[in-house]
Amino acid sequence: MTILLVEDEASLASFIQKGVESEGYDLKVAYDGLMGQRLFDQQPFDVVVLDVNLPGMNGFELCRYIKQHSPRQAVLLLTALDGLQDKESGFGAGADDYLVKPFEFRELLLRIRALARRGANYAGQRAVLRVADLVLDTDARTVTRAGQRIELTTREYSLLEYLLVNQGKTVSRIDIAEKVWDLHFDTNTNIIDVYINYLRKKVDKGFDQKLLHTVVGAGYLLQG
Repeated sequence: MTILLVEDEASLASFIQKGVESEGYDLKVAYDGLMGQRLFDQQPFDVVVLDVNLPGMNGFELCRYIKQHSPRQAVLLLTALDGLQDKESGFGAGADDYLVKPFEFRELLLRIRALARRGANYAGQRAVLRVADLVLDTDARTVTRAGQRIELTTREYSLLEYLLVNQGKTVSRIDIAEKVWDLHFDTNTNIIDVYINYLRKKVDKGFDQKLLHTVVGAGYLLQG
């Protein structure tokens, strides 16, 4: 496994490097965002681990850059910013996981391994997901329906991709919160319903055949 770590705190970077390399993995370290960008452009990595408060280019900006150039690249944000708004910003930038400092090294390692496995699974999947006349190209990160381009935000795209991977199955609001946003579900929030409605307007509006369905009391279902 090859890992890119972008962390400006030298002592923490050294700690992580020693731990990761002791597991037999290869790790490259960058101490600012621009250096991280250069290393990312030079070679492929299984997982990228980013601090957020970086000189040169912050972690959110670098994450967006990475996802624009390599949509399937696994990215873990590692930061002291633990507010919900910070996490929303991180996942909005395209991050696949978010770990708050301070952390146990074992948890970091478990998350890195999980992301690497997910990346390996993606590598064996088709680049195109479809149901009826709705097509999502995971490489180009484009979505069309009946040949018409649909513009989605990063969160909307991630939500649709998750629903397509699980098409024909009812997924709960808890599943979506944990698998798409990696957040513990708060029963007092309607954020999932809000984004489902955003997606429904873009995917189904103007079409006779509706693909995104609400299963009362259970969750949501995408099927043709």
